[in-house]
Amino acid sequence: MKNWKALLASVSLIAFTSGASAAELNIYAWSGEVPQEIVDDFAKETGITVTFDTYDSNETMMAKLSAGASGYDLIEPSQYTVQVLAKQGLLQELDHAKIPNIGNLGAPFKNVSFDPGQKWSVPYIWGTTGLAYNEDCVKTPPTSWKALWDPQYEGRIYMLDNMLAAYIAGLQVNGFDAGTTKAEEIEKATQSLIEQKKVLGGYNSTNYGDLLATGEACLVQGWNGSIAQVMATNPKVKYVIPEEGGSMWIDGFAIPKSAKNVEEAYKFIDYIMRPDVAAKAADLSKSATVIDKAKELLPKEVVENAAIYPPEAALMKADFILDVGDATKLYQDGWTKVKTAQ
Repeated sequence: MKNWKALLASVSLIAFTSGASAAELNIYAWSGEVPQEIVDDFAKETGITVTFDTYDSNETMMAKLSAGASGYDLIEPSQYTVQVLAKQGLLQELDHAKIPNIGNLGAPFKNVSFDPGQKWSVPYIWGTTGLAYNEDCVKTPPTSWKALWDPQYEGRIYMLDNMLAAYIAGLQVNGFDAGTTKAEEIEKATQSLIEQKKVLGGYNSTNYGDLLATGEACLVQGWNGSIAQVMATNPKVKYVIPEEGGSMWIDGFAIPKSAKNVEEAYKFIDYIMRPDVAAKAADLSKSATVIDKAKELLPKEVVENAAIYPPEAALMKADFILDVGDATKLYQDGWTKVKTAQ
């Protein structure tokens, strides 16, 4: 079977040689999830000039959109963020006629609960939130979030600098569901996260994988794609979905209401849903694709990597965080307490 490299080689690239194109596209996406090579390939094939910026939390992106003219034509929100932004009237309803490759979506992603019928967004990749460790300093493989509270690794434990992600561990370690709206459970998790600060090296959502690879960190909370990228070069790094469940997430593309280059945004969405492109993006980012035909093109070592495509049994207890509504303020107040605690 041809791999994505062979398929890409057979694609005729359209070159625009009649001067600079006026077509532009401004993308705001998760750090590490949309490979620069994919962006460059798209620009080369279409002649569209792309400005590509990244963020490390949905909250950062939402704050920028809520503040007014962000200047972005395409964003990459996670599932609960799609709900929030749609509720706030900050997204454009999608015209599927402009996304012919939307039919390539795998069956589980065609009618997701947070956005039935892909009214506001189109899934791009999916993954999990779990914990990772370096075998050089963690001799007994951890199975629980409790490892992130273990004093023997004091100063070498890192949590994601992301409110809801941190609360996944804080809630589940206490036996609660991540994404709960119960005030007493959120408060209990808040206290656990405050207690955890005694052993933390810090909060980090950007280069925590590098810290783990070098041994500066022994244990981290992390997203599987980022960890899988590090595992590809350092076999001492391992990823675990904790026995408490961890979480599953879906990141996709949406067009802000304020977008100016809408047609270009549609072209990028359709482009990245092409099986050959989706396979290349998944391979480079070490993320799980939502395109079945793309998965068929991936190298065996990617498809069989449990950090990228975990066994179904490991996902059975994973929580899927949706919009927590009015409880958001409880999380925000708790997070402020956590971050300011000494």
